[in-house]
Amino acid sequence: MTKVQIIQGTPEHCEVLSALHSTSFSKPWNNESFAALLEQPGVAAWISEDSEPTGFILLRATADEAEILTFAVAPNYRRAGLGTLLLKTALHALQASGTKTMFLEVSVKNPTAIGLYKECGFRPSGVRPAYYGNKNTRVTADAIIM
Repeated sequence: MTKVQIIQGTPEHCEVLSALHSTSFSKPWNNESFAALLEQPGVAAWISEDSEPTGFILLRATADEAEILTFAVAPNYRRAGLGTLLLKTALHALQASGTKTMFLEVSVKNPTAIGLYKECGFRPSGVRPAYYGNKNTRVTADAIIM
């Protein structure tokens, strides 16, 4: 990996975000979904780039709280610290703008993400039963609220 840079995402980055999202989720969001979100007040994205886009985090902030909407790192770049870099970049920017509380939902089947969130100070605060589902196989997973 060369020097990674973090850039602020805009609606013009919707194709990049959609492509990265499809590497991590079985129900990826499309370009239009990302563009519509990024046009909303309080929604922000940060994208990591090496020689290509490597990951992103998308959040929504309102008043003094924020929520991670989605977060992905491309498979070839996982376990290299990019998730931590993206999350800490977002946390610092939100704290600087007055955010006091941040929350998210994460699948109980994603121990890597749960570990990352715990490392960055998130703590479990509840469970959403069968929050994540796959309509094709009817497999569901609970979400941990952090």
